[in-house]
Amino acid sequence: MATGQKLMRVIRVFEFGGPEVLKLRSDVAVPFPKEHQVLIKVHACGVNPVETYIRSGTHIIKPVLPYTPGSDVAGVIEAVGDNVSAFKKGDRVFTTATLSGGYAEYALAADHTVYTLPEKLDFKQGAAIGIPYFTAYRALLHSARVKAGESVLVHGASGGVGLAACQIARAHGLKVLGTASTEEGQKIVLQNGAHEVFNHKEVNYIDKIKKSVGEKGVNVIIEMLANVNLSNDLKLLSRGGRVIIVGSRGPIEITPRDIMPKESSIIGVSLYSSTKEEFQQFAAALQAGIEIGWLKPVIGSQYPLDKAAQAHENIIHNTGTTGKMILLL
Repeated sequence: MATGQKLMRVIRVFEFGGPEVLKLRSDVAVPFPKEHQVLIKVHACGVNPVETYIRSGTHIIKPVLPYTPGSDVAGVIEAVGDNVSAFKKGDRVFTTATLSGGYAEYALAADHTVYTLPEKLDFKQGAAIGIPYFTAYRALLHSARVKAGESVLVHGASGGVGLAACQIARAHGLKVLGTASTEEGQKIVLQNGAHEVFNHKEVNYIDKIKKSVGEKGVNVIIEMLANVNLSNDLKLLSRGGRVIIVGSRGPIEITPRDIMPKESSIIGVSLYSSTKEEFQQFAAALQAGIEIGWLKPVIGSQYPLDKAAQAHENIIHNTGTTGKMILLL
């Protein structure tokens, strides 16, 4: 290591496994931005369920070990590499991806994955935009191709992606229904764009949704936990209805006959299947949402960097999450 090179605190993963494999290190050199790269001094980083799957080694994405998790960073530009014209030192920004990992005091990112963070949002809110809002936007506008006047059920609406989906759907003129398991969660869902909310812990909540949507059924369902809900979702759909699967934690048995008469579809969504152009398109729409005021991230539990393992434990095992979980640097 060159003398005088600055060191930073960072979470490193040396082997795939449980939350305990997240190790805090303070001997890692601050990276240097190359061409078309920026270095961000991280103020906050979002924690997403997908990061726990990658860490466990069960995800399709398998980073080369050791690696640092985290993609949704908000902070201030510390340095820019060659041929970066959009940003300068001191700019407030957020990202949808990092090159060096976001659970760190400094993070490298390609300049095309970095966006200006308007003054009206703080760094915590900036760290809550990335995966949740871009995924929700892709699910609704790109995968489901929603139209104003349609109805959407957000199944698991009180987490980061769920609240983002409620805000986006409401802004696009949809009738928005949400589910959440706690009183607090239900309240937050109603405050963030849902017209109606249902408690998915209640035995008969599916009947209540059916009663609300009537014979016609619901046009689109954004599904966070397909391994639990998909079979019920198919019964709720309208003719030509679409279930968009954002999350699943295991297998489920379904009856294909539930799809046939209505000619409904089940569509998976993966944010990182988006092209560079699609990311730019989503970003333009979401930045307009920030300016107009309908995009307002709700912050949930907050952890210091050295409690990253606890955050990973809680994001999977705590039911009734409300808002976006973040690490504070």
